[in-house]
Amino acid sequence: MIGRKKLKIYIPGIKFPSISITGSACSLNCAHCGKHYLEGMRRPERGELLSYCLDLDRKGYIGCLLSGGMDGRLKVPLDFYAEEIMKIKHRTNLKLNAHVGFIDRDDLEWLRYVDVVSLDFVGDDDVIRRVYKIDRTVEDYLRILDILTNAGIKVAPHITIGLDFGRIHWEFRAIDMLMEYPIDVLVLDVLIPTKGTEMENVPKPSVEDSLKVVKYAREKFDGELSIGCMRPLGRWRLNFDRGAVLLDVDRLTNPPKKIIEWAKTIREVEVLYECCVM
Repeated sequence: MIGRKKLKIYIPGIKFPSISITGSACSLNCAHCGKHYLEGMRRPERGELLSYCLDLDRKGYIGCLLSGGMDGRLKVPLDFYAEEIMKIKHRTNLKLNAHVGFIDRDDLEWLRYVDVVSLDFVGDDDVIRRVYKIDRTVEDYLRILDILTNAGIKVAPHITIGLDFGRIHWEFRAIDMLMEYPIDVLVLDVLIPTKGTEMENVPKPSVEDSLKVVKYAREKFDGELSIGCMRPLGRWRLNFDRGAVLLDVDRLTNPPKKIIEWAKTIREVEVLYECCVM
């Protein structure tokens, strides 16, 4: 059945840049990423985050993603930039989205100054160990959700369909777990077998099986369901995005132009130049 709700199209790259505060450095070497995705982010020098964001604000940018690699604490070390983040919120109109890693209650003081926390969520202990290669469990991820939601901080969990070397199985259970939390936006990404990583030669998750996860999430989740930035390109994306629109997702990031024009024939469409969790 074709949904008739408004479809929000998000195109963040123009006015909502991604920033890595660690450059290309990360203490992990995850099987799906291998630090590859840090390479495309902007990299202000240490001590220059505030001036960098002041310049973004002057140039009319909407906001930015604060991200980076994880340190030995398994955190993106944004806590070292707490004072700058507070000043960014006081001195600019920028919206801030933050990737944080395994935060604790000590981080709440500065986390209150970001608009939303994007949390990669994995709902299977074995997948965590094999993909991220860290000694953490699902309970550790749930603990982060408890800390953030109990403090009233907006969090947008991200599930990467096919993260287990292209296999789809744990995602449904993860969606069930997340339904216990006060979440406004749930983001679904899809594994991209990326050159130079352990998953380089892994087959892409099929469009059909990936859409089964989207369908399950749509049936379970009453909030806004978003298709995030990460998913394969080309014909795969065309077919997947069309299916996602028909399944009544609320938000769609960086779809092909053909999909945007087609979507306008069946749904009201709004185009926004920011991260899909905002």
